Amino acid sequence: MSVKIRLTRIGRHKDPFYRIVAADSRFARDGRYIEQIGTYDPALGIEKAEINEELALKWLNSGATPSDSIRAMFTKHGIMAKYVEGKKAAKKESK
Repeated sequence: MSVKIRLTRIGRHKDPFYRIVAADSRFARDGRYIEQIGTYDPALGIEKAEINEELALKWLNSGATPSDSIRAMFTKHGIMAKYVEGKKAAKKESK
């Protein structure tokens, strides 16, 4: 099972609103998902996206692949930096 962290649209016509979810890549964009990680309102911008950092790091460490837009959000919020830092620390400990 290939897990992706991606956006799921739940907004109405011409007023988009998105959930940030961890979902099996075989499921439809707005279909079933495993866990909700946060929300994103494009009208407010990436900076105002609400992301549960703990869940995001859990899924990244489990091998989930973020979509391009999610990777940009995580970078803006500092989650990707924490993920890379955690991987470097784990690699150092294993040596």
